[in-house]
Amino acid sequence: MDGERIPEMSSTVLRTPIVWFMALAAALATASVYLLQPAVAEVAWSLNTSAAVIGIALACGPIGYLAGLVLLVPLVDRFAPRAVVAAQFAVLAVASAAGATVGSSWVLGAVVGLVGAGSAVGAQLSSVAGRFAQPRRQATVLGIVTAGISAGILAGRIVGGWLTEVIGWRATLLVFAVPCLAVAVVSYLVLPTVRGRAAAGYLGTVRGIPGLFARFAALRWAAARGALWFFAFSAIWAGLAVALSQPPYSYSPERIGLYACAGLAGVLATRIAGSWTDRVGSRAVILVGLALALTSVVVLAAALSNTVLTLICLGLFDAGLFAAQVANQSAVLAIDSSAPARFNSAYMSVYFVGGSAGTAFGAAAIGWFGWSGLVLLSAATTAAAGVITLADRTGIHTDRSDSVVAQNISAGSTTVRSER
Repeated sequence: MDGERIPEMSSTVLRTPIVWFMALAAALATASVYLLQPAVAEVAWSLNTSAAVIGIALACGPIGYLAGLVLLVPLVDRFAPRAVVAAQFAVLAVASAAGATVGSSWVLGAVVGLVGAGSAVGAQLSSVAGRFAQPRRQATVLGIVTAGISAGILAGRIVGGWLTEVIGWRATLLVFAVPCLAVAVVSYLVLPTVRGRAAAGYLGTVRGIPGLFARFAALRWAAARGALWFFAFSAIWAGLAVALSQPPYSYSPERIGLYACAGLAGVLATRIAGSWTDRVGSRAVILVGLALALTSVVVLAAALSNTVLTLICLGLFDAGLFAAQVANQSAVLAIDSSAPARFNSAYMSVYFVGGSAGTAFGAAAIGWFGWSGLVLLSAATTAAAGVITLADRTGIHTDRSDSVVAQNISAGSTTVRSER
């Protein structure tokens, strides 16, 4: 392979307006999981139950998202992206509208789980970016779509909290259903119509996802370092909320929520990181991102009492890890750029599990080790991700033209660059 797109790509190029539409769609889908998080108390009161029960119901969102990563993301390797993405946004619209009518917590949990599964369309869109973007702009396009996902994480909480206060949580879900339906229609009109070239059937593809880790060293390295830094990221943000809610700070939830604005730096970093990955390769961007994150998180250990310095460090921490994520995911999608969704599904599943473990650990670790102890442990996992990156000699390329590998697998060949 000389690194050029296979023939199906010649007639389908992701033009800039479509790429930005994909970023907007990814933001909308990602935001769906976070809409009700600021409204736990109001939802509990409305359904005449406890906040703890509603918390369990909302936890079905991440569970559904993980299921979507495994079961739905590989669909874009087999079917036309316009059909798959449009269908999932249509389901998101219906599920959101149905959520506005629920009368019990268990039904709410089922609806939230369905919404979580549908929100995995963001990962599908990043797979579409890897498959249809021009080779020399693949990471740039991925960075734009990933910026949309990052923005959705922030916007979901902010917009959800604001709308809930203004019109209530049920009306918020109804309002959200409208843009989902609109995006479904536009997706069907503008996204690529080319069917995927996955060699195996759908069930075979899903069953084969765990086996990809055994066959492709590049995927193992990428998943390991990604899970480590997402663990650190999630632990810091979960621990931050706990630390700031306790003496001597005792901040209100609203004030704690404003700290999330520091994450805007991460949104900007994803766009920049994509461009630089196309120029200098994944390894350099990952290492620079991790170095920035490690430096800023170490300062965080002693900076919590200084709000301005804390916000700066959080912004740099997010920027570094988001940049590393774009470069890392770009390397994963390049393993087989003709059918990247199965690799993205495998990678994002491990990545998500690492983040979920970090969230659970961060909230509890404040009581075990205190803020400084949590930060130092997060710094250690970030450093470990850097060590793995330095040790990896199989999956990160400094020349983007050399990054299209394993395409013969999709055509049934066994000649792959899985191990060297």
